[in-house]
Amino acid sequence: MTEQPVIPDGTQDTRIADFWDAARGHLGWGKLDPVMGETVDGAVAPPAWSFGADPVTADALLELVLAGRKTATSTALAELTAADAPLPRVGDVSIVLDSHGDPRALLRTTAVEVVPFDAVDAEHAAAEGEGDLAAWRSEHEAVWRRSLGDAAFSPTTDVVTERFELVYPTTGAAPAVD
Repeated sequence: MTEQPVIPDGTQDTRIADFWDAARGHLGWGKLDPVMGETVDGAVAPPAWSFGADPVTADALLELVLAGRKTATSTALAELTAADAPLPRVGDVSIVLDSHGDPRALLRTTAVEVVPFDAVDAEHAAAEGEGDLAAWRSEHEAVWRRSLGDAAFSPTTDVVTERFELVYPTTGAAPAVD
């Protein structure tokens, strides 16, 4: 589904930084890695975003992730191109926010593939956790017709399918962030 990037304000910056401090250990990255020269990845929080195009969808899809039912997402390639955003890569990490901008989940990308809309398969649709392939196609076509325009959408529209793992929290419970 469409990812909504978030540009944090000062308060949100602090919440994201606190969440990142708690979560990065689950990646095997320590606080001293940047100081010791091992990696700079742990020094700066990864991108933070929310699912969907509205608060209700953002929270509903996040809850599916936290429950372990959603392990995939998809974005029309044209949306990434329009936002001048790079394709996700295997190993990328990101923080998912709820509708209030609170960081709730750390995800790591495990697979990325660009396929035509009509080639997205039932396995991917099921991994998105929102229903079967017919429901996936119906919902995503409606979303992309709204966001891209009817003329820009077709069954051959390129879709970036992404699989991910929930790295933190690992229990399905919301993490405590001070």
